[in-house]
Amino acid sequence: MANAFGCTLVTPEQQLFDEQIAYASVPGWDGLLGVAPERAPMLIKLGSGPLRLDLATGNSRWFFVAGGFAQMKNNQLTLVAQGAIEADQLDAAKVKTELQEAQALEAIGDEQTEQKRLAIEAANHKLELLNQVGSSH
Repeated sequence: MANAFGCTLVTPEQQLFDEQIAYASVPGWDGLLGVAPERAPMLIKLGSGPLRLDLATGNSRWFFVAGGFAQMKNNQLTLVAQGAIEADQLDAAKVKTELQEAQALEAIGDEQTEQKRLAIEAANHKLELLNQVGSSH
């Protein structure tokens, strides 16, 4: 398929996705990156945020990913995430609780402040993803 490429999403625990896709919107550590067929080779650090995979069939699959790396090589996108969950597996009530708990974290010193910031950012990204996916159905 000239208008598609292979895509695999794995975490240390499991493989979440392995299909042909037409496009990917990948959350890099410094912003979203669009990936299309026949893209030049790349290796990027993943950030925390929504991953959209547009299937060759026309549908999209959404995931929340947190950290890791993505490589595009030989028309194959490989995403190795520290953590990932498919959007339809997210529970809005749990994510809101996660956000409240993150906001309540005590942050003394640079390391704890950064951990608190990342936890709040992840919860907010999950809520945005739930809103996005909810509005696309």
